[in-house]
Amino acid sequence: MQRFSIRLMGALLGISLVTGPVEAGEAKVATTRTERCANLSRQVDKALETHAASTQVTAAKALQRKGDRFCATKKQAQGIRAFASALKLLGVTPIDPDAVTPKTDLHSKEKKP
Repeated sequence: MQRFSIRLMGALLGISLVTGPVEAGEAKVATTRTERCANLSRQVDKALETHAASTQVTAAKALQRKGDRFCATKKQAQGIRAFASALKLLGVTPIDPDAVTPKTDLHSKEKKP
């Protein structure tokens, strides 16, 4: 009887070891504010290159410098807002890596009134 319970426990442990990493691998790690600052600063750099003829380039560069200063002084939320404002001046939508795109349910049927 004791031998059976030891085998059962070993089997259960083996199963948990197999399924554990799969569940952990599915979890999405959120981007930190520091990473977000760096990503948005790079996005502003690219937008400034592609929109060099824009009349708002000078203002966008000033906002980028402001964002860099905020991010360097541990005020990432203010820096992120400054980068977003710079991008909007150039007509570019800031990319949010943590945004979840809604999935459409293809199997649901619309109810008609």
